[in-house]
Amino acid sequence: MTRSLRIAQVAPPFERVPPRAYGGTERIVHGLVTELDRRGHEVTTFASGDSVMPGRHIETVPEALRPLGYAGDSLPYMQLTLHEVLARASEFDLIHAHMEWASLLLARVSPVPVVTTFHGRLDLPWADALLRNPPEGLVAISENQAGTHPDVPWAAVVHNGLRLNDMPFGSKRTDALCFVGRVVPEKGIVEAIEIAVAADRPLRIAAKAGPTAVERDYFENVFRPAMKAAGSLVEYLGELDQPDRDDLFAQSYATLMPGSWPEPFGLVLIESLACGTPVIARRVGGLPEILRDGIDGFFGDDVKGMAFKVDRVADLDRVAIRESVLDRFSVERMTDRYEAVYAARLDAARKKIAVGPGVAQGGDEGSEEPEPLAAHRMGTLARR
Repeated sequence: MTRSLRIAQVAPPFERVPPRAYGGTERIVHGLVTELDRRGHEVTTFASGDSVMPGRHIETVPEALRPLGYAGDSLPYMQLTLHEVLARASEFDLIHAHMEWASLLLARVSPVPVVTTFHGRLDLPWADALLRNPPEGLVAISENQAGTHPDVPWAAVVHNGLRLNDMPFGSKRTDALCFVGRVVPEKGIVEAIEIAVAADRPLRIAAKAGPTAVERDYFENVFRPAMKAAGSLVEYLGELDQPDRDDLFAQSYATLMPGSWPEPFGLVLIESLACGTPVIARRVGGLPEILRDGIDGFFGDDVKGMAFKVDRVADLDRVAIRESVLDRFSVERMTDRYEAVYAARLDAARKKIAVGPGVAQGGDEGSEEPEPLAAHRMGTLARR
């Protein structure tokens, strides 16, 4: 893309941009905003007041809600964010929303084109109804995520990217495993403990404990007893900030991702690989699009299978692992893809204005695969 655009990036109000510790969507938003600004675009970010990023910043809440312990209804704060965006929508050429399902409403009522990226899972009870006759400009972060709704005319599949070049490479590598994530059953944190015990290796856990009653109950009555039963083999580090989390990856023998829920992407995976640290994971969600089995780590079907793969990690080339992920999942490559999506979205909007009313919306426009998605798949096949 050669011409500069006025772009609004809309982040949820629950974590700052970038997050101080845990937070996936907000890290992607920060990387994208920073790279778009570097390329000369005029970027405005709607985010919590404690966020820090280049360009213009519109505060949606004074401070990010999750670190304050807020565990109430998210809808009012989402509506406040939408209100702030719509009040200024005419100031932008394009709006890029990262608000999950609230983004659909924004896309339907905005007077300027909207690109919507879904960062979470889409196999939910209400998804079919909300994605029926969808607005244009929908982006998935993995082929697997898009595949949960194959009838949606996806504008593109854009794999996440981060600025990974500065990730530390393990000069102080230990024989310990690590787990990074949240203390919830779907992330497989208890299974990680079981794998460590079966493999007889130390495990260091950096995980966020949530504030809700269900999350606290799981922490106290499931996770803590499992950790106690493992004894000195397991160390709980709590929620780490990014530099300490990166050092944990770099110092670890391997990272465990035994969760059974369908990860739409898996930022922990590319962060670990960028430190040269292989990953042992379940074959779920978008992970097979990132992890090359037998090259970057191993897939296993259950605790026993993953524990069996632990010793095989020693045979992997950690330098090659790092070099590959830095190329495949860089913030520059992600931004290239989004610039292509922006150009296609704006071109479609201009053509619609030129043709006039009566042009079909969403899934009614025809059966041809949208150009950005077709280009992505051609690129994927070429890389294979």
